Amino acid sequence: MGGGGSVLRVCAEHRGGINWLSLSPDGQRLLTGSEDGTARLWRTADGQCCTLLQGHESYVTFCQLENEAAFTCSADRTIRKWDVITGQCLQVFRGHTSIVNRILVTNNQLFSSSYDRTARAWSVDKGQVSQEFRGHRNCVMTLAYSAPCDFPKAPFEEESVAGGLLVTGSTDGTAKVWQVASGCCHRTLRGHTGAVLCLVLDTPNHTAFTGSTDTTIRAWDILSGEQLRVFREHQGSVICLECSRAAGTPAREPLTPNPERCRGCSGATPSSSTVSRCTARCCTLPRTTARCASGTCAGFPAPRRRAPPPPSAASPASSVTRWAAPPPRPCSRPEPAATQPRPHPGTHGGSAPAPWWPEGTRRPSLRPGQRLCLFFVDF
Repeated sequence: MGGGGSVLRVCAEHRGGINWLSLSPDGQRLLTGSEDGTARLWRTADGQCCTLLQGHESYVTFCQLENEAAFTCSADRTIRKWDVITGQCLQVFRGHTSIVNRILVTNNQLFSSSYDRTARAWSVDKGQVSQEFRGHRNCVMTLAYSAPCDFPKAPFEEESVAGGLLVTGSTDGTAKVWQVASGCCHRTLRGHTGAVLCLVLDTPNHTAFTGSTDTTIRAWDILSGEQLRVFREHQGSVICLECSRAAGTPAREPLTPNPERCRGCSGATPSSSTVSRCTARCCTLPRTTARCASGTCAGFPAPRRRAPPPPSAASPASSVTRWAAPPPRPCSRPEPAATQPRPHPGTHGGSAPAPWWPEGTRRPSLRPGQRLCLFFVDF
């Protein structure tokens, strides 16, 4: 075991727990957000508090520090922009109707997620909402943004990603990919069985990694919505993710154009009818019509799967564990035993009910050429 580190300095002026830390790009200042409703700026050189940011009416949930401004969000449903020199509040962003969980400032845009089930895009200069993203059925916990310049190898998606893509994770168990320019839902990423608490983007590969209370991490292609792999080694909730790329590791090959992919909502005017139409066309199929993962259900052909990317040489210094993709789960639909003769359709009472038919219920009469399909749903 290595020796323990020594404490360099202690910053102890907050009167409540510290919920978030943010280091300035130049590394000279540290921003902290606290349960006491304040944020503080500290000099990293000597640990002294240089600025007190006071104005929120409830605890600070998240903060982000830039070179010239600080941003905080709070349970008081607001977001605030601060002058890092004077500590003066420069702008208050109002619009959310519940606790604001996360914010992200990039390219003169501010993105926020909230307990009110929405995410929003704001103009940093004007302090006004420029886009609202509705579709989650529960709290929106986390978010990440990929700018248009991150998609140089996807010309067939050019219109969809014109304003970049926003990825959000929710306690409804899903993550969603949004077209920032139109506000439309580009893809819904379904697979987690618990709340999505954190996510991170690998932008060169167009890949999102999501962590959940179901103890798994899942990798997704944010352009196609395909689940790429599942990591299952954790024994508890995954609450934080960080992604890094080894030097010289090539990015995954770009996707080939797919004519079936939705393009009708690209560049549309963001109206309520457009949003609902786009969501219906872009989102994945509901559970009741999804095909069997193993392709063994009667009447459903085996799904075509895209070939995995070529393996890349791992960095000699890398010690990251690699998980193999899990095998497809077998179909849960029971089949009648091969030795049992199938009853002739349309007979009632003349022959004993088949073993798979519920006792005490009457089988329907079927005409020649008709088929009886049973769906079994596990809750």
